[in-house]
Amino acid sequence: MSDEWIGISDIGPTQLMKTLALRMRQCVPGKPVVALVFGIGLLPLGLEAQTNPPVASADQLKRLSLEELMNVDVTSVSRRAEPLFSTPSAIQVITQEDIRRSGASSLPEALRLAPNLQVAQVDSRQWAISSRGFNNGLANKLLVMIDGRTVYTPLFAGVFWDVQDLMLEDLDRIEVVSGPGGTLWGANAVNGVINVISKSAKDTQGTLLSAGGGTFLEDFGAARYGTRLGEDVFVRVYGKYFDRGNSLLPSGDDGTNSWRMGQGGFRLDWLPAGANSLTVQGDGYGGAIEQPNPGDTRVDGQNLLTRWTHVMGEDSDCSIQLYWDRTWRSAPTFAEELNTYDLDFQHRFTWGSRQVLVWGAGYRLMADRVNNTPAVAFIPPDRNLQLFSGFIQDEISLVPDCLKFTLGSKLEHNDYSGFEVQPSGRLAWTPDNWQTLWAAVSRAVRSPSRVDRDLFVPATPPFVVAGGSDFDSEKLVAYELGYRVRPLEDLTVSLAGFYNDYDQIRSLDTNTFVLGNNNRAQEWGLEISSQIQPASWWRLRGGYTFLEKNVEVEPGAADLNRGRAEGNDPEQQFMLQSMFDLPGDVDLGFNVRYIDRLPSPPVSAYFSFDVRVAWRPVDGVEISIVGQNLWDAQHAEFGAPATRQEIPRSVYGKVTWSF
Repeated sequence: MSDEWIGISDIGPTQLMKTLALRMRQCVPGKPVVALVFGIGLLPLGLEAQTNPPVASADQLKRLSLEELMNVDVTSVSRRAEPLFSTPSAIQVITQEDIRRSGASSLPEALRLAPNLQVAQVDSRQWAISSRGFNNGLANKLLVMIDGRTVYTPLFAGVFWDVQDLMLEDLDRIEVVSGPGGTLWGANAVNGVINVISKSAKDTQGTLLSAGGGTFLEDFGAARYGTRLGEDVFVRVYGKYFDRGNSLLPSGDDGTNSWRMGQGGFRLDWLPAGANSLTVQGDGYGGAIEQPNPGDTRVDGQNLLTRWTHVMGEDSDCSIQLYWDRTWRSAPTFAEELNTYDLDFQHRFTWGSRQVLVWGAGYRLMADRVNNTPAVAFIPPDRNLQLFSGFIQDEISLVPDCLKFTLGSKLEHNDYSGFEVQPSGRLAWTPDNWQTLWAAVSRAVRSPSRVDRDLFVPATPPFVVAGGSDFDSEKLVAYELGYRVRPLEDLTVSLAGFYNDYDQIRSLDTNTFVLGNNNRAQEWGLEISSQIQPASWWRLRGGYTFLEKNVEVEPGAADLNRGRAEGNDPEQQFMLQSMFDLPGDVDLGFNVRYIDRLPSPPVSAYFSFDVRVAWRPVDGVEISIVGQNLWDAQHAEFGAPATRQEIPRSVYGKVTWSF
């Protein structure tokens, strides 16, 4: 079978529907119609990603020592604040300063700064993002949250990255956990968790204006204003707009996929001196994505979130969070509207002198509506999907301040596969302030999506592709061993080795073209990251990953793609970010990435080089120039040969004024 028929999972979700319809029309006897939709020497050059305290400004962050950066709190691993250095997990944290100094202009670009992620740009606005493999344009084993709101579509159990837009200046940090997180966060936190955390309104007071433009990122602008409404009430509002050009065809011609989008929103924080705090925030967006005939794709959405936290003591607190999220997308071949309603409760307390328990419960309703076409249909077109969940985790101090054992599990019920149990056990040894060793065993599941159960091509029999009525959850048992150490005062190193055993991975029956669970997989790998500060004016961060994966068909079963559709991953990748503070209020930074070749469909290895230069002529004003993908005129990062787009070399300028 040629690679031309393998790559549906290597394109974005919108293009998926058009490609399915096109390939159905191209079908001839004897030809398959569609694929399944879906070193140690580098250590001194790297950097274990950091996080900054919620109140730290950019200038304050640059003055923090390595020890202070390593002991800021992260929350994604245990649902409670704990020092980064002693966290028993392969976690990377991208700080606001890292993002600003990189020149990233979007959330996916910022995620390139996490060495434990696979991030590939498919075209002008579509991305393939995953952790520990199984990456494609419809990646479905990574849980993504923005301020506690899960940005998830039950359509394909993944993320529409083109509408996850943020005002990057308002971000506090991005926490990236590689490895299962199902015990606390639930289904689809199989290979990792991305937790995007914005600053409190209290920390974004005053006015910020920014504008710029260039070649690929053609023009953009943003404004944010923060003020104090009362003694303990703070609020900010913002608005932003961008216009991005086309990615390129291999010939150099435009790919006809430019896009533009505007977004606005607010955040209000009530922070009294007592035991309570309240956050209310919301966003709204709208835009259009150019497509070849018969027309453009249009998107819009809104969300509103409320979170109340009550502190009952030094070692006890609880929180309630409620949000509504609406997304709408109209493409030439299909349209979808999704309304998500989510309620979450969490309680943390100590039990005796050696145990810290966290437990909680949640409910989610996803009302999904699809407008079918004769070529592609979801049957039934409307689904009200419910998710009930509860979890508990107990952290037991076996030896005070030295040896801890964490045991927990999550119980969920979804409308497709019923009850799911996701337990984990984690042992952490911190003999001193310079090293942490951990070992973990976890079970996680990827719940069925509407593509797995409800997709039919064409809309009426005889079907060329059909969802599996008994499609079950994909399952993972993961083993991890990690070590984080500070061998020198200004150097930290983190290593994590893992082995993942997957069962009931998605397949497409060779004879019936019905989606099933006939694949299994094993993968193993190594993640190395480090940070070093050779001088007070120079900081480096980066990392290296190695991944080996084997997907095979269950004995006696069949899969059209022989497992090749389940992700397209590089064996090796390396990233390095270097940041210089030069005389005359000048910043200089560069980002280097090497991505190994992708096996199927084949994409050549590539080297990427970005540069950012910024100058602050007066207080509050910054002028920057950013060059991206400077190594070559254009290169491919993902996709099948028949539909592949390439990313061009680009430059943009930006002016930021804050007062």
